[in-house]
Amino acid sequence: MTGAERRERITAELTERTGITEAMIERLVRAFYDKVRTDPMLAPVFDARIRDWEPHLQQMCAFWSSVALMSGRYHGTPMVKHMPLPVDATHFDRWLDLFEATAHEICPAEAATHFVERARRIAASLELGIANGQGVLLGVGERFRRDEMGAAR
Repeated sequence: MTGAERRERITAELTERTGITEAMIERLVRAFYDKVRTDPMLAPVFDARIRDWEPHLQQMCAFWSSVALMSGRYHGTPMVKHMPLPVDATHFDRWLDLFEATAHEICPAEAATHFVERARRIAASLELGIANGQGVLLGVGERFRRDEMGAAR
């Protein structure tokens, strides 16, 4: 069995088990970012960096396809892109709140659970990476916080 055949088999098994399809991923991504774009905490972070939303949404669909279905569609470096962002635990918590709410609105329970489990791991990994990039080593259970001026603490 080739690597491509194995990937196709894994994707088919995940689709069968969770009900997740590329169309569902697109609905989830678009609905989620509609919320992000109007959120008082997250919108300014995105507005400062994204001018043309359609390419970003397409990239996020490919990302979530790779994460949720192991499709291999995404080829990027999310950590590198997130390292310079002025975000901390509060931002990740808000991102997760919006993502989880959207997943439960858009997806059947099994699919929502699948997405949310992965989103929580991604958020934790990005938060840890950003903290490390700021010279902050987090202990077990610690969260990355910035002060009012944006400095790591």
